[in-house]
Amino acid sequence: MANLVVVGTQWGDEGKGKIVDILAEFADVVVRFQGGNNAGHTIVLNGEPIILKLVPSGALHPRKKCVIGNGVVVDPAALLEEMSQLEARGVKLSPENFFISEAAQLVMPYHRRIDAARERALGKQAIGTTGRGIGPTYEDKVARRGIRFVDLLDLEVFRRKLQENLKEVNPYLKDRLGDAPLSFKEILEEYQGHAERLAPFVTNTSLLLDREMKQGKHVLFEGAQGTFLDVDHGTYPYVTSSNTVAGNACTGSGVGPTRIHGVVGIVKAYTTRVGGGPFPTELSDETGNLLQEKGREFGAVTGRRRRCGWLDIVMVRDAVRLNGITEMAVTKLDVLQGLNTVRICVAYEHKGRRLEEVPSSIEVLEECEPVYEELRGWEEDTAYARDLNELPKAAYRYIRRIEELTDIPVILVSVGPTRNDTILVQNPFLRSP
Repeated sequence: MANLVVVGTQWGDEGKGKIVDILAEFADVVVRFQGGNNAGHTIVLNGEPIILKLVPSGALHPRKKCVIGNGVVVDPAALLEEMSQLEARGVKLSPENFFISEAAQLVMPYHRRIDAARERALGKQAIGTTGRGIGPTYEDKVARRGIRFVDLLDLEVFRRKLQENLKEVNPYLKDRLGDAPLSFKEILEEYQGHAERLAPFVTNTSLLLDREMKQGKHVLFEGAQGTFLDVDHGTYPYVTSSNTVAGNACTGSGVGPTRIHGVVGIVKAYTTRVGGGPFPTELSDETGNLLQEKGREFGAVTGRRRRCGWLDIVMVRDAVRLNGITEMAVTKLDVLQGLNTVRICVAYEHKGRRLEEVPSSIEVLEECEPVYEELRGWEEDTAYARDLNELPKAAYRYIRRIEELTDIPVILVSVGPTRNDTILVQNPFLRSP
């Protein structure tokens, strides 16, 4: 038995969907433990991209159990739409293979309205949220006024909580944000419909996972976004509203830390981020444009153009420490093909001082200059490599240098978008826990 967590080591968009999809072949249960439908995992299956926003990435494999944990905030309408889209592609989610935590919080219509209105009010200072209500939902969760799936299944409880919340929300929408108030009746009717359709999938998923683990099943935990969007450890305030680090796999799914046997960190071969915030290695030149175009760097959910830059090992080393990463997967190595030289940021310089860690101060980080190490690039195609030794020598050296700088082994390298475009060095499920 081995239970693994998969996390992003950068600002998200590292290609976690593909890696989880690959590792799900060897798992029995795949668990999503945080975030909402503000992030998408893209998987290419039979040449067609499939974007999963709430449903765990293991859904594309037969006979796998998929779990939405209590740490996820769920927009019922978005979830039902995603389930319908998957069913249209032949992926059937049933109460035997798909489970939703009864403790998961609901994204409500007023959360989406508040999110979008706040971003408009901030103007140029906007955080860059997706406007899908994720932040306001987590706010209500912490303020103890959130509505959970267990409430949705009890009409009287749901009715009471909705009435109480709208008493506060509607004046706020109208007087502070200049938006129209919401109808209690319309929301009640809509969510009653959601309750009827989703009730068969709702259960105590903590108990479910405990039973699976006691039976010796392999469990794979997947997060959304990346380490530096973590609300505690990221580039605050340009972060998401939940904890994206591996430690939240326990809190967000209801398992103890001793049940986790390893953490796989996903490292994109370069760095990207969506939205505002500091980005020391950002490239605002032809190379940055090349990475963006060749890597098809557009947000899976929003379609927004991702900012691109060289690989930042300062970030990755911090992610190793924050997540307890035991092995790494490097993605999009093929995008670097054709560059004469490639760079890795190994430290920052700030006012004559060398920094080996990411500073907590956003103001300091904005003033940091990257200290680069330059390596030879490669022209040869990486697409057909299925072993590290089949890579071009310069590409092989790039992978080995990442290992040297982080002191963490690379167990998987992605050299293209599909499942087959992968070098699996070591299966993390087959090592001893």
